[in-house]
Amino acid sequence: MRLDDVAFRYHRRGPWVLSDVTLSLPPGSVTEVTGRNGAGKSTLLRLIAGLRAPRRGSVRDRPRRVGYAPERFPVDQPFTVRSYLAHMAAVRQVPKDVIGTWAERLSFEHLLDVRLPELSKGSAQKVGLTQALMDDPGLLILDEPFAGLDAATRDALPGLIAGLAASGATVVISDHQRCIESLPGIDRVQVADGTVTRLDTGEEADVPNLTVLEVVVPEADADTVETKLRADGYTVRRPDR
Repeated sequence: MRLDDVAFRYHRRGPWVLSDVTLSLPPGSVTEVTGRNGAGKSTLLRLIAGLRAPRRGSVRDRPRRVGYAPERFPVDQPFTVRSYLAHMAAVRQVPKDVIGTWAERLSFEHLLDVRLPELSKGSAQKVGLTQALMDDPGLLILDEPFAGLDAATRDALPGLIAGLAASGATVVISDHQRCIESLPGIDRVQVADGTVTRLDTGEEADVPNLTVLEVVVPEADADTVETKLRADGYTVRRPDR
């Protein structure tokens, strides 16, 4: 698929969030979208997914089956995990047995009868990933999918992404936690100042001047604090890891 001279703003007289974006996303590719918080990464992902329409320019050749997992899965819904996913399976016209397959694959079988508002951040993230993956999408968009995931799922997800790309899917992902760095052949684009620039292999995205801030937290809260900081785009180093 391709974006040609795409520009977007949320209101008719509002500031342009993105302008003159031209980007090619071929089948079988994995593209990481980088940039500072508030630069427009999530807006770009929604345009690629078709959830927003460009104010100018065009998006062409989007695959028919699109999977999109937002940064924060909307849990304020009156469903259990099972009933929500069954509804999504019906909408996507896929067999209901995919629910059990993905629940086992992402280790949340024990949560199928839990109501969505009662889920933790990481568990809700798994439900969001499942609804995006269940239809074997030709285009998969993941907005910070690793935030809040347990270590086992976090380690397994890059392999799932690589497998989809190998089967011909186009994958676009933002990943502040840098969990997909080890995947070979990743394309990287940077969103900054309303434009999107493709980075050369090995080129680092522009970052502001950095300083080291030491944060001391109770041991029981360490994983929660680390996950939140990473989700907000900060690099976290823990001496015990």
